[in-house]
Amino acid sequence: QVSLVESGGGLVQAGDSLRLSCAVSGRISSGSRVAWFRQAPGDERTFVASTKWSGDVTDYADAVKGRFTISTDIAGNTVYLQMDSLKSADTAIYTCAFSRRNTIGTPMSFPSDYTYWGQGTQVTVSS
Repeated sequence: QVSLVESGGGLVQAGDSLRLSCAVSGRISSGSRVAWFRQAPGDERTFVASTKWSGDVTDYADAVKGRFTISTDIAGNTVYLQMDSLKSADTAIYTCAFSRRNTIGTPMSFPSDYTYWGQGTQVTVSS
């Protein structure tokens, strides 16, 4: 039983920054894995970033590596996605996802790797 609620999306200009938050409640352990996915209109859902809940393992999609940072606040039961140097191509609905287990040796970049999902928050980047 895990619930996730995203916040922090909005309309920004290219080059701006946003910090998305995902408040997690329920049965969480240090061995769990959390991730961010995004989906633009007409496109399939794609992987953005993932991290072990403890924060000692992180993975990023090539399209965002160096610009986005995923992190967790264990005490606050929150996962963040810091997005810098935003581009129009980053426009999408961003959704956080949760898995009770972490699979070693893989970034867990497929939606089927996760059991629980938030409802998403819209990020729009104007050119």
